[in-house]
Amino acid sequence: MRILVVEDDDPLRALLQRGLSEDGHVVDALPDGRQCHAYLTSAPCDAVVLDLNLPHQDGLTLLRRLRGDGETTPVLVLTARDGTGDVVAGLDAGADDYLRKPFAFDELEARLRSLARRPQSWTGDVLHAGDVVFDCTRRQACRGQRDLMLAAKETIFLEIVMRNAGRIVTRRTLEDRLWDRASDPGSNVLDMYARRLRNKLTAGGEPQLLQTIRGLGFRLSVSAETSA
Repeated sequence: MRILVVEDDDPLRALLQRGLSEDGHVVDALPDGRQCHAYLTSAPCDAVVLDLNLPHQDGLTLLRRLRGDGETTPVLVLTARDGTGDVVAGLDAGADDYLRKPFAFDELEARLRSLARRPQSWTGDVLHAGDVVFDCTRRQACRGQRDLMLAAKETIFLEIVMRNAGRIVTRRTLEDRLWDRASDPGSNVLDMYARRLRNKLTAGGEPQLLQTIRGLGFRLSVSAETSA
């Protein structure tokens, strides 16, 4: 998943970014909500973790603005406001879930996975493309009866092309999902991950499904085609 954390507490923001990244997510973080709207417009993500006690613009105000502008990205409110009225206000403002501080990191992860499984979100339950199957909840893939032992970014790469099976996924789309804005992966890193993924997809002698569309991006075929 690509996750945006909006949290003004520097240590907590760093903790959230590090912990979610270590769990295989691509995480960007903002110290307040002023750039949130522009961020979601330029780099769509799968979920937002939003504090309510933000400088310059209260989290509830930001949430109402996002929903008023038609932004549908799932939002998990993470806040010290723990009264029943606070929870009701957050949900009424458009939050998809509400988690009180202090919190257990495992619970935060579980709630984000739950948001990801909802129909309006980018992530579903199980994807199929030809004989390749990807379990989005367990983050595991197989081809036929063979498990694919994928690294974190290879897993994200596969999930993206499987969600768009038969269609071209641009290099820019993949780069936006695989790296945060502060990273510069270099021009050849995406191709390196594509080669690794191809090798693992065909390690059992199966036909290659992942195609390079020169000058555009990549496409996962659902038939036995040979990629470039």
